[in-house]
Amino acid sequence: MCQHQPPCPSADSADREAARLTAHHPEQGWSLLCNGVLLFEDTGELLPDGQIIAPHRPLETGRIMKAA
Repeated sequence: MCQHQPPCPSADSADREAARLTAHHPEQGWSLLCNGVLLFEDTGELLPDGQIIAPHRPLETGRIMKAA
């Protein structure tokens, strides 16, 4: 799929989100990566084999929680 040199990470790699964008549609909330992964703005993913990766937003940092 990928014609870049060096090639982008494959869809089954842990770093699959590092692949280059081939289509970007922020008005619809999704982007297509070079490796065939559909990346959604909520950080969910749809892999080329149909596997769904649930949204995985990072936890907020910089907030101090007080003990009750």
